[in-house]
Amino acid sequence: MEPSHSPLTQDEYEPRLSSDLLRGHTETIVLGILHRGDAYGFEIYNAILERTGERYELKETTLYSGYKRLEQEGCISSYWGDETQGARRRYYHLTDRGRETYRRNMRDWEFTRQILDKLMGLDESNPGNP
Repeated sequence: MEPSHSPLTQDEYEPRLSSDLLRGHTETIVLGILHRGDAYGFEIYNAILERTGERYELKETTLYSGYKRLEQEGCISSYWGDETQGARRRYYHLTDRGRETYRRNMRDWEFTRQILDKLMGLDESNPGNP
């Protein structure tokens, strides 16, 4: 006899964030954080945790390879802070090219979201859909 599985109620279901959906958006996430001002690597890492209510964490190695790629592409620049206490921190700054890349990526994301909404029956222009 198979065990019976009762369906989870909406209150019992804990939604999961699909890393597949976020893959490829790491650099845009970093650019978005830097859009608000310069930040050092670990500060960006913490901002991601904070903004997601600690439900999403990017590995530091993923972030640091993203920083390197963004710097090579001219989207960000880096400089060493002048901390008087503790370890020196490398700060990242959004360049004009980075701002334009961020705006373009956000337009692409919005377009993608609209297409996904339509494909999943969430098209806002058709209120009869769920």
